[in-house]
Amino acid sequence: MAADGAQAQSVQTQSAAAPPANGAPLLELRDVDASYGKVQILHAASLAIHPGEVVSIIGPNGAGKSTVLKAVMGILRPTTGQILFDGQSITGLRPDQIVRRGIGYVPQGRIVFRDMTVAENLEMGAFTIADKGRVRPLMDRVFTVFPRLGERRTQRAGTMSGGEQQMLAMGRVLMSEPRVVLMDEPSLGLAPRFIELVFEKIGELKEAGMTLLLVEQNAAKSLSISDRGYVLELGRNRFTGSGPDLLADDRVRRLYLGG
Repeated sequence: MAADGAQAQSVQTQSAAAPPANGAPLLELRDVDASYGKVQILHAASLAIHPGEVVSIIGPNGAGKSTVLKAVMGILRPTTGQILFDGQSITGLRPDQIVRRGIGYVPQGRIVFRDMTVAENLEMGAFTIADKGRVRPLMDRVFTVFPRLGERRTQRAGTMSGGEQQMLAMGRVLMSEPRVVLMDEPSLGLAPRFIELVFEKIGELKEAGMTLLLVEQNAAKSLSISDRGYVLELGRNRFTGSGPDLLADDRVRRLYLGG
């Protein structure tokens, strides 16, 4: 996400600043502009995520963080630039087409089907799976990651706590067997014990080799589990670097991490 007329500032050494040398990015934005009506939000946004990486986007409210995810998912069409997945352009595709390509999305706000049970919600997440005989094994795998969901499989989602609904939203995305998962503010509005649990589960997904792109208000916690991060400000990249280096940088701490 290069700023107009200048490269984003790196807080790393040259050897550490580059993404891992494991081939082409799995997901990439190239000079993406995006607007809501006449209001431009993203300005030449560029980022890359390699297989197996966890990458965070942090920044102040209104920086365009969620807009990046909506542009990737086809909810908001870029006005210029390209979005590539596994080397192929997905710019302008519909959200359902993008999900079928292998990108999962956990939107902000714990969006679940409130009148459906946990199991029914998970079945909805498997709409891309052609072989319906695989739905049950996929659901059992979700219950392994989120045992609490297994205990509540017949419970209506709307009667669950906010933290349980967030776990359900995360589990539902896993039902489509995505190659990369986008999460928008997964800890927003949760009680402290559920914030810890959500990040614990994100860490488990990381250990399992999942590729993740996080937008998260809890910037310090997000960076602490991330391989790399982008600091977005007014739709432009202000800083980029490894998660640990961004956490340690005085400028990033002062401006975005509360000291």
